[in-house]
Amino acid sequence: MTVAPTPRTAPAGRLRPRRQRIPAGILVGVDTRPQSGVPEAPALLTGPVRILLADNQPLQRSGFRMALVGEADLHVVGEAGDGAEAVELTRRLLPDVVLLDLRLPRLSGVAATQAIVGARLPTRILALTTSELDDHVVGALRAGAIGLLTKDAPAHELVAAIRTVAAGEAVVAPRILSWLLGRFATMLPDPAEPAPSDLDALTDREREVLVQVARGLTNAEIAERLSVSETTVKTHVGHVLTKLGLRDRVQAVVLAYESGLVRPGGPAPGQP
Repeated sequence: MTVAPTPRTAPAGRLRPRRQRIPAGILVGVDTRPQSGVPEAPALLTGPVRILLADNQPLQRSGFRMALVGEADLHVVGEAGDGAEAVELTRRLLPDVVLLDLRLPRLSGVAATQAIVGARLPTRILALTTSELDDHVVGALRAGAIGLLTKDAPAHELVAAIRTVAAGEAVVAPRILSWLLGRFATMLPDPAEPAPSDLDALTDREREVLVQVARGLTNAEIAERLSVSETTVKTHVGHVLTKLGLRDRVQAVVLAYESGLVRPGGPAPGQP
C-alpha cells in the first residue's frame, strides 16, 4: 500500500482540471441527474484531481504514474494492489477518481466498484480492462463506473479520461463501446417494431436528444444540431435519465440500443 502526501488545496481559480478535447471516437457525456447511488462531481474543483491507482501489478502502477508526470492538475494520492485495499484507501483518502483494474485479487474490480459507489463516497470510478473484453465490463457499468478504458490506451487518452471522469462526465473507449454494441446487437428487437413502452414517458424532443446521446454526441454538439442552447440539452438529458430511472449517459446509450430506438450502423427508427 502506498499513500502519497495530500497536497494543500490551491486558491480558488488555480489548478482546476484543464478541459481538453477528448480524442476522436471516445464517447463522452455529462451526467446531469442527481443520483442516490453515485455522488455528484464537485461543481468546481479548486485543487488538483486526486487519484488512487488500483492495480495488482507494481509495474503497471508505475506506468500510470509516469503517464501523469508533468500534469499539474493531476495528483496521485495512493496505490492499492488489490480490490479490498482499493476500497479501504478510497474510504480513507476520498480521492476524486479511482483508476481501477477490473481484474484485482481478493476483491474484484466490479465488487470494489459496488462497495465504493454503494458507500456514496465523493469518488468517480474509471475502470480499466485488458484487450480481453468480457462480462466484467458490463458488471462495471452496472456497479456504477462512469469511465471504461483499455489498459493499453495511450497516455494522452488516459489523462483526458481522468479529467473527464473527475468532471462527472462518462467516457467509454471506442473499442469497448464497439464490443458493448456488438454484445447487445443480438438482443435488439426487430427495428420494424415500435420502441417499447418504457420510452412512452419521453416527449418527442427528449427522444430526439436520447437518439443523439446514443450516437455519441456531446451536449454542445447536440445543441448545435438541434439549434437549442446547451443548457436546454442538459435539462432534456436530465429529464431522460430521471424518467427512465437511469444512472448516467452510459446507461442511456445502452438502453437506446437495447430498446431498438437506435440501431448499430444505422439511424434510429423513423429517423433520417
